Amino acid sequence: MYLIEESQIPEAALPVARLRDHLRLGSGFVEDGLQDDLLGGFLRAAIAAVEARTGKALLVRDFLLSLHRWRDVTGQVLPIAPVRSVTQLTLVDAFGAGSVIAADRYVLVADGETPKLAPVGACLPSIPEHGSAELRFQAGMADVFGDLPADLAQAVMLLAAHYYEYRDATALGQGCMPFGVTSLIARYRPVRLGFGT
Repeated sequence: MYLIEESQIPEAALPVARLRDHLRLGSGFVEDGLQDDLLGGFLRAAIAAVEARTGKALLVRDFLLSLHRWRDVTGQVLPIAPVRSVTQLTLVDAFGAGSVIAADRYVLVADGETPKLAPVGACLPSIPEHGSAELRFQAGMADVFGDLPADLAQAVMLLAAHYYEYRDATALGQGCMPFGVTSLIARYRPVRLGFGT
Protein backbone atom coordinates (compact mmCIF):
# COMPACT_ATOMS: atom_id res chain seq x y z
CA MET A 1 0.00 0.00 0.00
CA TYR A 2 1.20 3.48 -0.73
CA LEU A 3 -0.37 6.93 -0.55
CA ILE A 4 0.70 9.69 -2.92
CA GLU A 5 -0.31 13.35 -3.02
CA GLU A 6 -1.40 14.00 -6.58
CA SER A 7 -1.74 17.73 -6.02
CA GLN A 8 0.26 19.91 -3.69
CA ILE A 9 -0.76 22.83 -1.55
CA PRO A 10 -0.39 25.89 -3.79
CA GLU A 11 2.17 28.52 -2.77
CA ALA A 12 -0.59 31.12 -2.47
CA ALA A 13 -2.38 28.97 0.15
CA LEU A 14 0.62 28.97 2.50
CA PRO A 15 0.30 31.63 5.25
CA VAL A 16 3.81 33.03 4.73
CA ALA A 17 2.86 36.58 5.79
CA ARG A 18 1.24 35.22 8.96
CA LEU A 19 4.40 33.24 9.78
CA ARG A 20 6.53 36.32 9.10
CA ASP A 21 4.40 38.25 11.63
CA HIS A 22 4.54 35.34 14.09
CA LEU A 23 8.33 35.39 13.92
CA ARG A 24 8.33 39.21 14.29
CA LEU A 25 10.54 39.61 11.27
CA GLY A 26 11.20 43.18 10.22
CA SER A 27 8.87 44.80 7.71
CA GLY A 28 8.89 47.85 5.47
CA PHE A 29 12.22 47.00 3.93
CA VAL A 30 13.06 46.25 0.31
CA GLU A 31 14.12 42.74 1.38
CA ASP A 32 10.76 41.88 3.03
CA GLY A 33 10.10 38.88 0.79
CA LEU A 34 13.68 37.64 0.78
CA GLN A 35 12.96 34.69 3.10
CA ASP A 36 9.51 33.80 1.74
CA ASP A 37 10.72 30.63 -0.01
CA LEU A 38 12.45 29.50 3.18
CA LEU A 39 9.35 30.25 5.28
CA GLY A 40 7.16 28.41 2.76
CA GLY A 41 9.39 25.36 3.08
CA PHE A 42 9.10 25.42 6.88
CA LEU A 43 5.32 25.75 6.61
CA ARG A 44 5.14 22.75 4.25
CA ALA A 45 7.32 20.72 6.64
CA ALA A 46 5.19 21.74 9.64
CA ILE A 47 1.94 20.87 7.83
CA ALA A 48 3.37 17.48 6.82
CA ALA A 49 4.51 16.75 10.40
CA VAL A 50 1.13 17.68 11.91
CA GLU A 51 -0.66 15.59 9.27
CA ALA A 52 1.60 12.61 9.99
CA ARG A 53 0.91 12.82 13.73
CA THR A 54 -2.85 13.31 13.40
CA GLY A 55 -3.71 11.24 10.32
CA LYS A 56 -5.62 14.27 9.00
CA ALA A 57 -5.12 16.17 5.78
CA LEU A 58 -5.21 19.81 6.80
CA LEU A 59 -5.69 21.50 3.42
CA VAL A 60 -7.74 19.98 0.59
CA ARG A 61 -5.83 18.20 -2.15
CA ASP A 62 -5.97 15.07 -4.32
CA PHE A 63 -4.52 11.72 -3.25
CA LEU A 64 -3.86 8.34 -4.87
CA LEU A 65 -3.99 5.18 -2.76
CA SER A 66 -2.59 2.03 -4.37
CA LEU A 67 -3.32 -1.39 -2.84
CA HIS A 68 -2.37 -4.93 -3.84
CA ARG A 69 -5.17 -6.39 -1.74
CA TRP A 70 -8.13 -5.17 0.26
CA ARG A 71 -7.61 -5.35 4.01
CA ASP A 72 -11.32 -6.18 4.25
CA VAL A 73 -13.48 -6.84 1.17
CA THR A 74 -16.53 -5.50 3.03
CA GLY A 75 -14.92 -2.07 3.38
CA GLN A 76 -11.44 -0.59 2.99
CA VAL A 77 -10.47 1.97 5.64
CA LEU A 78 -8.64 4.92 4.08
CA PRO A 79 -5.33 6.04 5.63
CA ILE A 80 -6.11 9.75 5.92
CA ALA A 81 -9.15 11.78 6.93
CA PRO A 82 -11.40 13.58 6.32
CA VAL A 83 -12.12 12.34 2.80
CA ARG A 84 -14.44 14.65 0.88
CA SER A 85 -15.03 12.54 -2.21
CA VAL A 86 -13.83 9.50 -4.11
CA THR A 87 -13.13 10.47 -7.70
CA GLN A 88 -12.11 7.15 -9.26
CA LEU A 89 -11.44 3.47 -8.54
CA THR A 90 -9.32 1.63 -11.09
CA LEU A 91 -8.29 -2.04 -11.07
CA VAL A 92 -4.91 -2.60 -12.70
CA ASP A 93 -3.88 -6.06 -13.90
CA ALA A 94 -0.41 -7.63 -13.77
CA PHE A 95 0.43 -6.13 -17.19
CA GLY A 96 -0.52 -2.57 -16.21
CA ALA A 97 -3.84 -2.40 -18.02
CA GLY A 98 -6.46 -0.59 -15.98
CA SER A 99 -10.23 -0.75 -15.92
CA VAL A 100 -12.26 1.96 -14.22
CA ILE A 101 -14.95 0.63 -11.87
CA ALA A 102 -18.38 2.22 -12.15
CA ALA A 103 -19.08 4.64 -9.30
CA ASP A 104 -22.37 2.90 -8.49
CA ARG A 105 -20.45 -0.18 -7.24
CA TYR A 106 -18.91 1.55 -4.21
CA VAL A 107 -19.66 4.35 -1.78
CA LEU A 108 -17.63 6.59 0.52
CA VAL A 109 -18.54 6.19 4.17
CA ALA A 110 -17.51 9.64 5.39
CA ASP A 111 -16.05 9.77 8.88
CA GLY A 112 -13.76 12.28 10.55
CA GLU A 113 -11.53 9.55 11.94
CA THR A 114 -11.80 6.43 9.76
CA PRO A 115 -13.37 7.07 6.36
CA LYS A 116 -14.05 3.91 4.39
CA LEU A 117 -14.63 2.77 0.83
CA ALA A 118 -17.59 0.38 1.07
CA PRO A 119 -19.17 -1.84 -1.57
CA VAL A 120 -22.72 -1.28 -2.76
CA GLY A 121 -23.10 -5.08 -2.82
CA ALA A 122 -21.55 -7.73 -0.61
CA CYS A 123 -17.90 -6.98 -1.33
CA LEU A 124 -15.52 -4.65 -3.13
CA PRO A 125 -14.47 -5.59 -6.70
CA SER A 126 -11.76 -8.27 -6.82
CA ILE A 127 -8.22 -7.03 -7.36
CA PRO A 128 -6.52 -8.99 -10.18
CA GLU A 129 -3.76 -11.42 -9.20
CA HIS A 130 -0.42 -9.57 -9.15
CA GLY A 131 -2.40 -6.40 -9.87
CA SER A 132 -3.57 -3.48 -7.78
CA ALA A 133 -6.44 -1.16 -6.99
CA GLU A 134 -5.84 2.56 -7.49
CA LEU A 135 -8.20 4.79 -5.56
CA ARG A 136 -8.21 8.51 -6.26
CA PHE A 137 -9.85 10.77 -3.71
CA GLN A 138 -9.92 14.30 -2.35
CA ALA A 139 -9.22 14.87 1.33
CA GLY A 140 -8.72 17.82 3.63
CA MET A 141 -10.20 19.73 6.53
CA ALA A 142 -10.22 23.18 4.91
CA ASP A 143 -9.88 24.83 1.52
CA VAL A 144 -7.75 27.67 2.92
CA PHE A 145 -5.45 27.89 5.93
CA GLY A 146 -7.66 30.48 7.65
CA ASP A 147 -10.53 27.97 7.79
CA LEU A 148 -8.58 25.40 9.82
CA PRO A 149 -9.50 24.90 13.49
CA ALA A 150 -7.57 27.50 15.50
CA ASP A 151 -5.59 24.92 17.49
CA LEU A 152 -4.31 23.14 14.37
CA ALA A 153 -3.42 26.43 12.66
CA GLN A 154 -1.53 27.51 15.80
CA ALA A 155 0.26 24.15 15.96
CA VAL A 156 1.48 24.62 12.38
CA MET A 157 2.66 28.17 13.17
CA LEU A 158 4.51 27.06 16.32
CA LEU A 159 6.17 24.15 14.56
CA ALA A 160 7.18 26.21 11.52
CA ALA A 161 8.64 28.83 13.89
CA HIS A 162 10.49 26.07 15.74
CA TYR A 163 11.95 24.82 12.45
CA TYR A 164 12.97 28.38 11.57
CA GLU A 165 14.61 29.09 14.93
CA TYR A 166 16.49 25.79 15.05
CA ARG A 167 17.23 25.41 11.34
CA ASP A 168 20.91 24.75 11.99
CA ALA A 169 20.37 22.13 14.71
CA THR A 170 21.13 18.57 13.68
CA ALA A 171 20.84 16.71 16.98
CA LEU A 172 17.59 15.56 18.57
CA GLY A 173 16.67 17.20 21.85
CA GLN A 174 14.30 15.87 24.51
CA GLY A 175 11.64 15.37 21.86
CA CYS A 176 11.34 15.91 18.15
CA MET A 177 8.20 18.05 18.45
CA PRO A 178 7.80 20.92 20.96
CA PHE A 179 5.38 20.30 23.83
CA GLY A 180 3.14 23.22 22.80
CA VAL A 181 2.60 21.61 19.41
CA THR A 182 1.91 18.12 20.76
CA SER A 183 -0.60 19.49 23.27
CA LEU A 184 -2.44 21.42 20.54
CA ILE A 185 -2.76 18.39 18.26
CA ALA A 186 -3.42 15.81 21.01
CA ARG A 187 -7.20 15.70 20.53
CA TYR A 188 -6.79 15.04 16.79
CA ARG A 189 -4.46 12.06 17.17
CA PRO A 190 -5.88 8.64 16.26
CA VAL A 191 -7.18 6.67 19.22
CA ARG A 192 -6.07 3.05 19.56
CA LEU A 193 -8.70 1.03 21.40
CA GLY A 194 -7.00 -2.32 21.59
CA PHE A 195 -4.77 -4.77 19.81
CA GLY A 196 -4.90 -4.33 16.04
CA THR A 197 -7.63 -1.63 15.98
